[in-house]
Amino acid sequence: MKKIGFLSFGHWANNPGYNTRTASDTLLQSIELAVACEETGLDGAYFRVHHFAAQLASPFPLLSAIGARTKKIEIGTAVIDMRYENPLYMVEDAGAADLISGGRLQLGISRGSPEQVIDGWRYFGYEPEKGKTDADMGRQKGLEFLEKLKGVGFARPNPNPMFPNPPGLLRVEPHSEGLRDRIWWGAASNDTAIWAAEKGMNLQSSTLKFDESDKPFHVQQAEQIRLYKDAWKKAGHKRTPRISVSRSIFALVSDQDRYLFGGESNRTDQVGFIESNRRAIFGRSYAAEPDQLIKELAGDEAIQEADTLLLTIPNTLGVEYNVHVLDSILKHVAPGLGWR
Repeated sequence: MKKIGFLSFGHWANNPGYNTRTASDTLLQSIELAVACEETGLDGAYFRVHHFAAQLASPFPLLSAIGARTKKIEIGTAVIDMRYENPLYMVEDAGAADLISGGRLQLGISRGSPEQVIDGWRYFGYEPEKGKTDADMGRQKGLEFLEKLKGVGFARPNPNPMFPNPPGLLRVEPHSEGLRDRIWWGAASNDTAIWAAEKGMNLQSSTLKFDESDKPFHVQQAEQIRLYKDAWKKAGHKRTPRISVSRSIFALVSDQDRYLFGGESNRTDQVGFIESNRRAIFGRSYAAEPDQLIKELAGDEAIQEADTLLLTIPNTLGVEYNVHVLDSILKHVAPGLGWR
């Protein structure tokens, strides 16, 4: 068995071929898609977070709305760029969204990736400490977020408060018990995956990572996951961690599928740069008839190592088509691989 969710980047544009012409279209369709996917048996609804772009940004209003409309499906992010976040305010937002959903949040966070603007976090009022990088700042904020999610008081109470205080130091509210164990770190390197394990976070590994050998993407990613598992065990954490990988997978079961994604069938890994001085490898897409897709996916070592698979979706094509794309995987592919 494997948990299967969708991952939406939440694009919109005034494009005649898009079903998402505005931000409102994307937000409302994201809610409707999560509701529909819960009905089909999908396990998760995850969203990417980007700033200064016509894509989904501040995630908590959306996650809260989905939590209020659904009952079982996991609701998450992949990922929130911590360089832009106030960790204490984020604890409050995340706690509220988690309580609204009944404890279903699965929050992926990271130190951030290349942006639409130069040093966008500066516009949000943040600056790395002297001698530190923006990546250091993102990791430090992530650790502060984790620490405050424990719900331990840290703030000295006012002796003359507006409302009576409980005894001792105060924490930010609302506190959601158990959310600390449902935080994931998006890792693009082996070292960062090991660090995430040591800090007690679940692991998210996407469709790209830094190219740390000459091996195929799925093999490098599987090695990253095994290093993470070893580090988790050595750290002595008591719970079992969660591990997700993302993939673009399309079962070609209709003429529309073949028209839209038939050209993806011969895709291979690509090598490029997401940072000026580090080479990255981008994993291939999968698109084929179900029987062929099953054969190809059975050879993906990283999917085998993970307990959760996030399927990237073309959200601009609308709710109905994306439900079809995801349901085709659940019905025609997942059983043949033992995922269902």
